[in-house]
Amino acid sequence: MKKLAKQFIIGATSALLVAPMGVGVATAAPAPVTDGAGQIVAPVRTSISFEYSPTGFHVGTANEHESRPGLSIVKLYLADHIYRVSASQADKDAAAQMIRVSDDQIASELYARYPDSINETARYYGLNETYGAAHWGYSRTSTFDTVKYLEAKKRENPYGPVLEAMTQVAPVAADGYVQNGGTASLPQVIGTKFGWDDSTQSFTATASFGSDFSVSAMTSGNKEAMTEDVRNAFTDSLLAEGNPAQQAVWNSTQQFKGSVSGSSDAAINAEIDRISGLLINALG
Repeated sequence: MKKLAKQFIIGATSALLVAPMGVGVATAAPAPVTDGAGQIVAPVRTSISFEYSPTGFHVGTANEHESRPGLSIVKLYLADHIYRVSASQADKDAAAQMIRVSDDQIASELYARYPDSINETARYYGLNETYGAAHWGYSRTSTFDTVKYLEAKKRENPYGPVLEAMTQVAPVAADGYVQNGGTASLPQVIGTKFGWDDSTQSFTATASFGSDFSVSAMTSGNKEAMTEDVRNAFTDSLLAEGNPAQQAVWNSTQQFKGSVSGSSDAAINAEIDRISGLLINALG
């Protein structure tokens, strides 16, 4: 264990040496709670993916690559296609409204005109766990793909129409569903797309982004179950007033945990967390 702890200290120190030490933009990204394998902790009913934008640090549950019912999350992919092709302004306006109020009728009308939209967007962004269907409502995607997509959109244009519509989501959807909970309950979220099955009880999903992170969750259960799992999977913010050096230490911690996933010595992870805490406090 001493050898492993020493390796961690070396890695964290190296991260500090390459991290910019000036005054940086404060981050308030939620901090994932991970296990000894470096994966987000959540019940198997829920898959979660998270990415920290400034460094590209990515972490998820063990099942984050599981292709699940895409629900209304796939409306993002449908809208994206419409914005990238020579669609009419009316269709582009409809796509924005579809995202804001999650209107199924609009989605069906647009999908009838652009039947390859979801698959085309999946090909365009390399979303290998996303599949369109004859009806948009039967399409599938994963939390990994959703976060990959959101991060790509942020790099392209953080003020683009898809992300903008997500920041303007209506409190109540077209079908009366209250659009809250899930990843939208995390601190510093700017925009969210919500998804639910017709019963609102069997499957739910959310995809959110903040200025420096993207996060997605899918649950075999209702909104309350998803929200509970998401809230338990994150602390409000490990680095609420952090700087790049602090973030580098935290990233190094999570990556090192993953590298010792085969170890059964719980003390290793406890030692890593202890050292990380000391380093972060020292840098504060």
